Amino acid sequence: MEQNFQTSFIPKKPIVESRSTPSKPISFSLVISIFALFAMILSSGGLYFYKDILNKNIVQMKKDLDIAKNRFEPSKINQLQDLDKRLNASKNILSNHIAISPVFKALQDVTMKTVRYTKFSYSFGSDKDMKVTVKMSGVALGYKSIALQSDLFTEDKYLIDPVFSNLTLDDKGNVLFDLSFGVSPDFIDYNKVLSTAEPAN
Repeated sequence: MEQNFQTSFIPKKPIVESRSTPSKPISFSLVISIFALFAMILSSGGLYFYKDILNKNIVQMKKDLDIAKNRFEPSKINQLQDLDKRLNASKNILSNHIAISPVFKALQDVTMKTVRYTKFSYSFGSDKDMKVTVKMSGVALGYKSIALQSDLFTEDKYLIDPVFSNLTLDDKGNVLFDLSFGVSPDFIDYNKVLSTAEPAN
């Protein structure tokens, strides 16, 4: 019995030639992009952890501040704040306060025995830097006393622009007069007067 063998040397599938495809080189921009991506991821993580550390530090500092506040007596702090306000108010009052006593001392030094004063008043100028105006009335034994007294006022550097006016004679022959002059604010400044005052023995 004959067996039929069919042999074929023709392959049923086409033979495909395998070719090796050359690998493309990695571009420089791709490397930069990957590096930038990793850098962003690392920086984001670092910022997150840094923010967390900062928040923890803030919480701890608040706790420390509360502990420090509790160490001081709140009532004592309130008393010190009230004292500070009073001291500031006192400074403001003293800075605007005047001492009229230097004017009396200057009048005592320049007034002659033949002249006496019967009225005294003073007023402030509209501006803080303007001088204080003093107005007085008095009696002198004669016109000669008025003239000499005017010269003495003029020689005093603290009594500015003295003016004698309204000279009239009374029934006894004495001369009645009005007197006005200015005083520099520095001369009657309370702080300066207080600092130059002689200590009491």
